[in-house]
This record gives sequence, structure tokens and C-alpha cells, in this order.
Amino acid sequence: MDTEHASVADLAALRAAFAPDDNGASALGLPAVGAFEAEHGVVLPEPYRTFVAEMTDGSYAGPPDFGLLALADLPGDWEDDRPERRLDLPFPLTEAWLWEDEEDDARPPEEVDALLERVFGHGSVVLGTDGCGMNWHLVVTGPHRGHVWNISGEGAVPFGAEFGSTTGTSGFAGWVTHWAGNKPWFDAP
Repeated sequence: MDTEHASVADLAALRAAFAPDDNGASALGLPAVGAFEAEHGVVLPEPYRTFVAEMTDGSYAGPPDFGLLALADLPGDWEDDRPERRLDLPFPLTEAWLWEDEEDDARPPEEVDALLERVFGHGSVVLGTDGCGMNWHLVVTGPHRGHVWNISGEGAVPFGAEFGSTTGTSGFAGWVTHWAGNKPWFDAP
């Protein structure tokens, strides 16, 4: 996955998935994307960066179920008591973590709370929601930069065939292509 350069194939797949003016917001343009990046101390991974700059910044058509959020937005069910989001700090996970299934004595509660704050608040933009707090994030900082993650109240799971829960290709374009193919998110046998 190349997070520095948008491939022609990825951009074509994104254009095919989102018709022009697909009931979504208009594209931001490179100056607005650059201003967002400067404000947050990040460079968005490709092809998402080109997508929001040239195609659309959000879409009611999805993905996910409730549509693709604009770059700086959060889902309506985002909890107000969460700490301020810091995109410049690294997203902390590199493998799935189902904290709901973890033994109560596996980690001290204060360690779990601190890690959860980083999972929800560091190094990712929220792409959208499937409802009930099940949100899709694009990692913009850290070792998983460019990967899409599903983060809910129960756990966090990376999207991509190499992680075992889906047949989809990793990254923003792979996530969109999987959705455009009407495939279930978690379709691995």
C-alpha cells in the first residue's frame, strides 16, 4: 500500500464508486486540504488526500451505512466527554484488540483507559459510522498509516485481507471498493 502516491487505478476505482456530486459535499481543493494538514500536523495518506481534494469531501451515498463524513466531522453519536482528538499523535494499535473479551485482570484499568483514549483520539480521521458507535477510522499517523480500522465500544479491528476478517484490500481505496462491490465488511471464511 503506497500512502505517499495515489495510483491511477485507485483513483479510477474511487471515481467509479462516487458519481460526480454524489449528493455529498464538493471537493475541498488542495489549499484547504493543506490548511487542514498544517492545523493538525499531519499529511493525509493517499489516495484519501487526493479524494477529498479533488472528488468529494463526504457523501450521503456511503460508505459506511450512514455515509462518508467530511474530513473534519465526527459522527452524531460521538461522545462529548472524549478527550480532544490529536491527529499528530500516533494511532496506538497494529493488531486487533477486543477489549470487551479481555480478562479483567489482563491489564490495570488505568492502563486500559489510557490506551482507549489513544485508540479513539490519536492518529486517525473518522470516515463514518455504521451506527451504534461502530465507526470507521483512517489512520493518518503511526505504523498503520493508511489503514482503515473499525472501532466500536467493544474493540478495534483493522480492515484488510491480511488481518483475517475480510477479503478486502487494505487502505482507503480497498475499503471503498469492497463497499462498492456490495460485500459484507467481515466476509472472510
